[in-house]
Amino acid sequence: MAAIYPVILCGGSGTRLWPASRSDHPKQFLKLVSDRSSFQETVLRVKDIPGVAEVVVVTGEAMVGFVSEQTAEIGAWATILVEPEARDSAPAVAAAAAYVEAQDPAGVVLMLAADHHIAQPEIFQQAALTATKAAEQGYIVTFGVQPTVPATGFGYIRPGAPLLDGSVREVAAFVEKPDQATAERYLLEGYLWNSGNFAFQAATLLGEFETFEPSVAAAAKACVAGLQLEAGIGRLDREAFAQAKKISLDYAIMERTQKAAVAPAAFAWSDLGAWDAIWEASTRDGDGNAQTGDVDLHGSSNVLVRSTGPYVGVIGVNDIVVVAEPDAVLVCHRKDSQAVKTLVDGLKAKGRSIASRKSASPNGTETLVSTDGFDVELRRVPAGETLMLPVSTLQVLEGVIEMDGDVYAAGAIIALDDSVQARAIGAATLLVTKPR
Repeated sequence: MAAIYPVILCGGSGTRLWPASRSDHPKQFLKLVSDRSSFQETVLRVKDIPGVAEVVVVTGEAMVGFVSEQTAEIGAWATILVEPEARDSAPAVAAAAAYVEAQDPAGVVLMLAADHHIAQPEIFQQAALTATKAAEQGYIVTFGVQPTVPATGFGYIRPGAPLLDGSVREVAAFVEKPDQATAERYLLEGYLWNSGNFAFQAATLLGEFETFEPSVAAAAKACVAGLQLEAGIGRLDREAFAQAKKISLDYAIMERTQKAAVAPAAFAWSDLGAWDAIWEASTRDGDGNAQTGDVDLHGSSNVLVRSTGPYVGVIGVNDIVVVAEPDAVLVCHRKDSQAVKTLVDGLKAKGRSIASRKSASPNGTETLVSTDGFDVELRRVPAGETLMLPVSTLQVLEGVIEMDGDVYAAGAIIALDDSVQARAIGAATLLVTKPR
């Protein structure tokens, strides 16, 4: 079997998961359904697949700190390819394929989104190996997930004739997101959800780019021709990358190629695209409630409540979402989760920075509680910045910090008997409780 190179795409801002997910802290790096982010779960899911040679992450400059800190937090390592600008998925995937081909001309790319949730990693690994075998035969294989409900938020695949030993099938058609009645028909007719995850030989995909989008192929090869890695990080050439057409992989290749195949996958899958999907993927109590943070619920059912800021009390309501951040609160019905994007678009139209960035006071400190005995402060620290911490009880909410040679990850609680200098390894959020 050829060597496998998982390539994890870390773009996008997760608008529908506002106010938790924003451009400066997108959803793939948030711990939304477990104590690990979806990016971390993706890395852990692929790094031990038999035959994996190297994990590659493609991301933007602003996200490099998140990638480095979150791989370190789980004891993993990855090569990071940095896009100089966002040009949709095709140029990013092509550049990663060109990198893999340069390392291993026969290498198979396992291309995955960083922001998806897969509940059964062992089933995923088997599906990945099946797709890899088909990719070695020259197919571009997409993972088609067996639908559990007639969802209208996903694209679908109509499977065609069996290929090889029957473990994969032709792609008869890719179809766009349907209305409710069409989605119900798709379930009856055996359509699959299009998960947007793929397996292909790097050389095969680059050949298809040369056929259908030659500017993308040429830019990809030029980007990696003189690529230098420093501490596992390689920055793609800006001038070369800019020559690639701005287009998605689906439009550039998948809807035109004659080499598309689908591997039916039995694992439970979600793209975590909106708050109703987060509720569905979360651990829930006997009343169907999922809660995170300083939260109390009474007489409520099928509710998602998440707070990283204020205390939230919820009484006598059903089927709603409450998301509280230090600077914004969202309340909506679960069935209206897709409309969050409309809300965010309205904020952007008004020029509100809160739509895309988490606000903080100029020095990065917000006082949450002040009493006669103590102050509780929320401190946001940019990547690489140092700060002096006072005598206090310190909790690391997000990120990783270094103090006196020791490294503390999210969840750590440290009693500081003296003031100390700390450094953020990637962006960090700290809760500081100090006596007055």
